[in-house]
Amino acid sequence: MNRDTRIVFMGTPDFAVPCLQRLIDLKYNIVGVFTQPDKPKGRGYKLTAPPVKELAVTAGIPVYQPEKMRDGTALAMLTELAPEMIIAVAYGKILPKEILDLPRYGCVNIHGSLLPRYRGAAPIQWSIINGDKVTGVTSQKMDIGVDTGNILVKLETPIGEEETGGELFDRLALLGADCLEQTLDLFGETIPEGEKQNEEEATHASMLTKEHGEMDFNLSAVQLHNLIRGTSPWPSAYTWLDGARVKIHKATVITGNGAPGELLDEKKMIIACGEGALHILEVQPEGGRRMNAEDYLRGKRLEKGRIFG
Repeated sequence: MNRDTRIVFMGTPDFAVPCLQRLIDLKYNIVGVFTQPDKPKGRGYKLTAPPVKELAVTAGIPVYQPEKMRDGTALAMLTELAPEMIIAVAYGKILPKEILDLPRYGCVNIHGSLLPRYRGAAPIQWSIINGDKVTGVTSQKMDIGVDTGNILVKLETPIGEEETGGELFDRLALLGADCLEQTLDLFGETIPEGEKQNEEEATHASMLTKEHGEMDFNLSAVQLHNLIRGTSPWPSAYTWLDGARVKIHKATVITGNGAPGELLDEKKMIIACGEGALHILEVQPEGGRRMNAEDYLRGKRLEKGRIFG
Protein backbone atom coordinates (compact mmCIF):
# COMPACT_ATOMS: atom_id res chain seq x y z
CA MET A 1 0.00 0.00 0.00
CA ASN A 2 1.18 3.50 -0.80
CA ARG A 3 2.64 5.20 2.29
CA ASP A 4 0.58 8.32 1.50
CA THR A 5 -2.72 6.47 1.93
CA ARG A 6 -4.79 8.21 4.60
CA ILE A 7 -5.16 5.79 7.53
CA VAL A 8 -7.20 6.04 10.71
CA PHE A 9 -6.07 3.64 13.43
CA MET A 10 -8.53 2.39 16.06
CA GLY A 11 -7.27 0.59 19.16
CA THR A 12 -7.18 0.80 22.93
CA PRO A 13 -5.10 -1.65 25.05
CA ASP A 14 -1.47 -2.80 25.06
CA PHE A 15 -2.28 -5.44 22.44
CA ALA A 16 -2.83 -2.71 19.82
CA VAL A 17 0.34 -0.74 20.56
CA PRO A 18 2.81 -2.80 18.43
CA CYS A 19 0.53 -2.44 15.39
CA LEU A 20 0.36 1.33 15.75
CA GLN A 21 4.11 1.48 16.36
CA ARG A 22 4.72 -0.55 13.18
CA LEU A 23 2.64 1.90 11.14
CA ILE A 24 4.64 4.78 12.61
CA ASP A 25 7.96 3.04 11.95
CA LEU A 26 6.96 2.32 8.33
CA LYS A 27 6.00 6.00 7.94
CA TYR A 28 2.39 5.41 6.94
CA ASN A 29 0.15 8.48 6.79
CA ILE A 30 -1.84 8.12 10.04
CA VAL A 31 -4.30 11.02 10.02
CA GLY A 32 -5.97 10.14 13.32
CA VAL A 33 -6.16 7.61 16.15
CA PHE A 34 -9.46 6.58 17.71
CA THR A 35 -9.35 5.06 21.18
CA GLN A 36 -11.69 4.57 24.11
CA PRO A 37 -12.17 7.44 26.60
CA ASP A 38 -9.78 7.79 29.53
CA LYS A 39 -10.94 5.75 32.53
CA PRO A 40 -10.41 6.11 36.30
CA LYS A 41 -7.88 3.66 37.72
CA GLY A 42 -6.21 2.90 41.02
CA ARG A 43 -7.20 3.82 44.53
CA GLY A 44 -7.42 7.50 43.67
CA TYR A 45 -9.55 6.82 40.59
CA LYS A 46 -7.24 9.04 38.56
CA LEU A 47 -8.21 9.34 34.90
CA THR A 48 -5.76 7.22 32.93
CA ALA A 49 -5.19 7.31 29.17
CA PRO A 50 -5.31 4.04 27.17
CA PRO A 51 -1.88 2.76 26.03
CA VAL A 52 -2.73 3.53 22.38
CA LYS A 53 -3.47 7.15 23.23
CA GLU A 54 -0.15 7.49 25.05
CA LEU A 55 1.74 6.32 21.97
CA ALA A 56 -0.30 8.50 19.60
CA VAL A 57 0.30 11.62 21.71
CA THR A 58 4.03 10.89 21.86
CA ALA A 59 4.06 10.49 18.07
CA GLY A 60 2.09 13.71 17.54
CA ILE A 61 -0.93 12.01 15.97
CA PRO A 62 -4.38 13.57 16.60
CA VAL A 63 -6.44 11.49 19.06
CA TYR A 64 -10.23 11.09 19.06
CA GLN A 65 -12.17 9.46 21.91
CA PRO A 66 -15.89 9.36 21.08
CA GLU A 67 -18.13 7.80 23.74
CA LYS A 68 -20.34 6.15 21.12
CA MET A 69 -19.99 5.05 17.50
CA ARG A 70 -23.65 5.14 16.49
CA ASP A 71 -24.83 8.64 17.44
CA GLY A 72 -23.24 10.38 14.44
CA THR A 73 -20.38 11.99 16.39
CA ALA A 74 -17.74 9.48 15.30
CA LEU A 75 -19.02 9.49 11.73
CA ALA A 76 -18.69 13.29 11.58
CA MET A 77 -15.11 13.08 12.88
CA LEU A 78 -14.22 10.42 10.35
CA THR A 79 -15.90 12.20 7.45
CA GLU A 80 -13.71 15.22 8.15
CA LEU A 81 -10.58 13.03 8.36
CA ALA A 82 -11.49 11.32 5.06
CA PRO A 83 -9.58 8.06 5.69
CA GLU A 84 -8.88 5.74 2.77
CA MET A 85 -8.47 2.83 5.20
CA ILE A 86 -9.44 2.17 8.81
CA ILE A 87 -7.33 -0.29 10.82
CA ALA A 88 -8.87 -1.63 14.03
CA VAL A 89 -6.95 -3.60 16.66
CA ALA A 90 -8.72 -4.40 19.94
CA TYR A 91 -10.64 -1.13 19.78
CA GLY A 92 -13.47 -2.44 21.94
CA LYS A 93 -16.33 -0.87 20.00
CA ILE A 94 -18.41 -2.23 17.10
CA LEU A 95 -18.31 -0.10 13.95
CA PRO A 96 -21.68 0.61 12.29
CA LYS A 97 -22.17 0.07 8.55
CA GLU A 98 -21.90 3.76 7.67
CA ILE A 99 -18.37 3.82 9.12
CA LEU A 100 -17.39 0.47 7.57
CA ASP A 101 -18.44 1.81 4.17
CA LEU A 102 -16.57 5.12 4.50
CA PRO A 103 -12.96 4.30 3.44
CA ARG A 104 -12.37 3.22 -0.17
CA TYR A 105 -9.97 0.44 0.91
CA GLY A 106 -12.37 -0.70 3.61
CA CYS A 107 -11.70 -1.53 7.25
CA VAL A 108 -9.12 -4.10 8.36
CA ASN A 109 -9.04 -5.79 11.77
CA ILE A 110 -6.19 -7.67 13.48
CA HIS A 111 -7.58 -10.41 15.75
CA GLY A 112 -5.76 -12.59 18.29
CA SER A 113 -6.81 -16.02 17.05
CA LEU A 114 -6.88 -18.19 13.96
CA LEU A 115 -10.32 -17.25 12.70
CA PRO A 116 -13.00 -18.50 12.52
CA ARG A 117 -12.01 -20.00 15.90
CA TYR A 118 -12.47 -17.75 18.91
CA ARG A 119 -14.43 -14.84 17.57
CA GLY A 120 -15.11 -12.34 20.33
CA ALA A 121 -13.52 -10.62 23.30
CA ALA A 122 -11.06 -13.10 24.87
CA PRO A 123 -9.57 -15.36 22.17
CA ILE A 124 -6.09 -15.55 23.69
CA GLN A 125 -7.19 -16.70 27.13
CA TRP A 126 -9.73 -19.23 25.84
CA SER A 127 -7.20 -20.86 23.51
CA ILE A 128 -5.10 -21.73 26.58
CA ILE A 129 -8.05 -22.68 28.79
CA ASN A 130 -9.25 -25.09 26.09
CA GLY A 131 -5.82 -26.70 25.82
CA ASP A 132 -4.98 -25.65 22.25
CA LYS A 133 -1.43 -26.35 21.08
CA VAL A 134 -1.39 -23.73 18.30
CA THR A 135 -2.84 -20.25 17.94
CA GLY A 136 -2.00 -17.09 16.00
CA VAL A 137 -3.33 -13.84 14.60
CA THR A 138 -5.62 -13.13 11.68
CA SER A 139 -6.27 -10.04 9.59
CA GLN A 140 -9.77 -9.72 8.20
CA LYS A 141 -11.84 -7.32 6.15
CA MET A 142 -14.39 -6.02 8.61
CA ASP A 143 -18.12 -6.41 8.02
CA ILE A 144 -21.21 -5.86 10.16
CA GLY A 145 -20.69 -9.15 12.07
CA VAL A 146 -18.30 -9.68 14.99
CA ASP A 147 -15.05 -11.08 13.55
CA THR A 148 -16.90 -12.56 10.57
CA GLY A 149 -15.13 -10.79 7.69
CA ASN A 150 -13.07 -12.35 4.90
CA ILE A 151 -9.60 -13.51 5.99
CA LEU A 152 -6.57 -11.77 4.48
CA VAL A 153 -3.51 -13.10 6.38
CA LYS A 154 -3.03 -15.76 9.07
CA LEU A 155 0.16 -16.22 11.10
CA GLU A 156 0.47 -19.26 13.40
CA THR A 157 2.53 -19.85 16.55
CA PRO A 158 2.72 -22.77 19.02
CA ILE A 159 1.47 -22.28 22.59
CA GLY A 160 4.07 -23.19 25.22
CA GLU A 161 3.15 -25.90 27.72
CA GLU A 162 3.60 -23.49 30.64
CA GLU A 163 2.73 -20.28 28.79
CA THR A 164 0.21 -18.01 30.52
CA GLY A 165 -2.48 -15.82 29.03
CA GLY A 166 -0.40 -12.72 29.76
CA GLU A 167 2.71 -14.14 28.11
CA LEU A 168 0.81 -15.25 25.01
CA PHE A 169 -0.95 -11.86 24.87
CA ASP A 170 2.42 -10.12 24.63
CA ARG A 171 3.71 -12.49 21.93
CA LEU A 172 0.58 -12.23 19.79
CA ALA A 173 0.64 -8.45 20.04
CA LEU A 174 4.05 -8.48 18.35
CA LEU A 175 2.92 -11.09 15.83
CA GLY A 176 -0.08 -8.88 15.10
CA ALA A 177 2.24 -6.13 13.90
CA ASP A 178 3.86 -8.57 11.45
CA CYS A 179 0.41 -9.65 10.29
CA LEU A 180 -0.64 -6.04 9.72
CA GLU A 181 2.50 -5.26 7.71
CA GLN A 182 1.94 -8.31 5.48
CA THR A 183 -1.72 -7.37 5.07
CA LEU A 184 -1.00 -3.84 3.91
CA ASP A 185 1.42 -5.24 1.33
CA LEU A 186 -1.57 -6.98 -0.31
CA PHE A 187 -3.21 -3.64 -1.13
CA GLY A 188 -2.00 -2.14 -4.38
CA GLU A 189 -3.78 -1.36 -7.63
CA THR A 190 -6.52 -3.79 -6.62
CA ILE A 191 -8.24 -4.45 -3.28
CA PRO A 192 -7.86 -8.08 -2.11
CA GLU A 193 -11.10 -9.99 -1.59
CA GLY A 194 -9.76 -12.37 1.02
CA GLU A 195 -11.05 -15.84 1.91
CA LYS A 196 -14.56 -16.35 3.21
CA GLN A 197 -14.72 -17.84 6.71
CA ASN A 198 -16.14 -21.33 7.24
CA GLU A 199 -19.10 -20.77 9.54
CA GLU A 200 -19.15 -24.45 10.54
CA GLU A 201 -15.74 -24.02 12.20
CA ALA A 202 -16.65 -20.81 14.04
CA THR A 203 -16.41 -20.67 17.84
CA HIS A 204 -17.01 -17.81 20.27
CA ALA A 205 -14.66 -16.50 22.97
CA SER A 206 -16.80 -14.69 25.51
CA MET A 207 -15.39 -11.98 27.77
CA LEU A 208 -13.86 -13.44 30.93
CA THR A 209 -15.34 -12.70 34.35
CA LYS A 210 -14.00 -13.47 37.83
CA GLU A 211 -16.37 -16.43 37.99
CA HIS A 212 -14.56 -18.11 35.09
CA GLY A 213 -11.54 -18.59 37.37
CA GLU A 214 -13.27 -20.89 39.88
CA MET A 215 -11.64 -24.33 39.94
CA ASP A 216 -13.73 -27.49 39.86
CA PHE A 217 -11.52 -30.32 41.12
CA ASN A 218 -13.79 -32.88 39.46
CA LEU A 219 -12.03 -31.83 36.24
CA SER A 220 -8.69 -33.35 35.28
CA ALA A 221 -5.42 -31.89 36.49
CA VAL A 222 -4.56 -31.00 32.88
CA GLN A 223 -7.79 -29.04 32.44
CA LEU A 224 -7.24 -27.13 35.67
CA HIS A 225 -3.60 -26.43 34.77
CA ASN A 226 -4.87 -24.90 31.52
CA LEU A 227 -7.38 -22.81 33.49
CA ILE A 228 -4.66 -21.51 35.80
CA ARG A 229 -2.48 -20.53 32.83
CA GLY A 230 -5.30 -19.08 30.76
CA THR A 231 -6.66 -16.86 33.53
CA SER A 232 -3.22 -15.49 34.44
CA PRO A 233 -2.80 -12.61 35.15
CA TRP A 234 -6.56 -11.90 35.20
CA PRO A 235 -9.02 -12.91 36.53
CA SER A 236 -6.83 -15.63 38.14
CA ALA A 237 -7.85 -19.17 39.00
CA TYR A 238 -9.07 -19.69 42.54
CA THR A 239 -10.49 -22.19 44.99
CA TRP A 240 -12.01 -22.00 48.47
CA LEU A 241 -10.83 -23.03 51.93
CA ASP A 242 -12.87 -22.38 55.09
CA GLY A 243 -15.07 -19.94 53.17
CA ALA A 244 -12.14 -17.81 51.98
CA ARG A 245 -10.96 -17.46 48.39
CA VAL A 246 -7.44 -18.68 47.58
CA LYS A 247 -5.98 -17.67 44.22
CA ILE A 248 -3.83 -20.26 42.46
CA HIS A 249 -1.14 -18.57 40.36
CA LYS A 250 1.13 -21.45 39.37
CA ALA A 251 0.99 -25.26 39.38
CA THR A 252 2.26 -28.37 37.64
CA VAL A 253 0.46 -31.60 36.69
CA ILE A 254 1.58 -34.76 38.52
CA THR A 255 0.22 -38.24 39.21
CA GLY A 256 -1.89 -38.70 42.31
CA ASN A 257 -5.14 -40.21 43.55
CA GLY A 258 -7.72 -39.01 46.01
CA ALA A 259 -11.12 -37.40 46.34
CA PRO A 260 -11.42 -34.30 44.08
CA GLY A 261 -10.05 -31.33 46.02
CA GLU A 262 -8.30 -33.47 48.67
CA LEU A 263 -4.94 -32.31 50.01
CA LEU A 264 -2.62 -35.28 49.47
CA ASP A 265 0.51 -33.94 51.20
CA GLU A 266 0.68 -31.66 54.22
CA LYS A 267 4.18 -30.38 53.34
CA LYS A 268 3.63 -29.87 49.62
CA MET A 269 0.39 -28.43 48.29
CA ILE A 270 -0.68 -31.41 46.18
CA ILE A 271 -4.42 -31.52 45.46
CA ALA A 272 -6.24 -34.46 43.88
CA CYS A 273 -8.32 -33.84 40.75
CA GLY A 274 -10.85 -35.92 38.82
CA GLU A 275 -7.84 -37.32 36.98
CA GLY A 276 -4.29 -36.84 38.27
CA ALA A 277 -3.27 -34.16 40.74
CA LEU A 278 -1.97 -30.60 40.84
CA HIS A 279 1.19 -29.60 42.64
CA ILE A 280 0.38 -26.00 43.55
CA LEU A 281 3.47 -23.77 43.53
CA GLU A 282 2.21 -20.21 44.08
CA VAL A 283 -0.93 -19.01 45.87
CA GLN A 284 -2.48 -15.80 47.15
CA PRO A 285 -4.79 -15.99 50.16
CA GLU A 286 -7.74 -13.61 50.32
CA GLY A 287 -6.50 -10.16 51.36
CA GLY A 288 -2.88 -11.35 51.26
CA ARG A 289 0.13 -11.28 49.00
CA ARG A 290 1.27 -13.78 46.38
CA MET A 291 3.47 -16.43 48.03
CA ASN A 292 5.12 -19.81 47.75
CA ALA A 293 2.52 -22.54 48.34
CA GLU A 294 4.70 -24.38 50.89
CA ASP A 295 4.98 -21.18 52.97
CA TYR A 296 1.19 -20.90 52.81
CA LEU A 297 0.80 -24.48 54.07
CA ARG A 298 3.20 -23.91 56.95
CA GLY A 299 1.23 -20.85 58.00
CA LYS A 300 -2.13 -22.61 57.78
CA ARG A 301 -0.90 -25.92 59.29
CA LEU A 302 -3.29 -27.91 57.12
CA GLU A 303 -3.53 -31.62 57.68
CA LYS A 304 -3.58 -34.19 54.91
CA GLY A 305 -7.12 -34.93 53.74
CA ARG A 306 -8.48 -31.36 53.89
CA ILE A 307 -10.79 -30.57 50.99
CA PHE A 308 -10.41 -27.48 48.81
CA GLY A 309 -13.26 -26.08 46.78
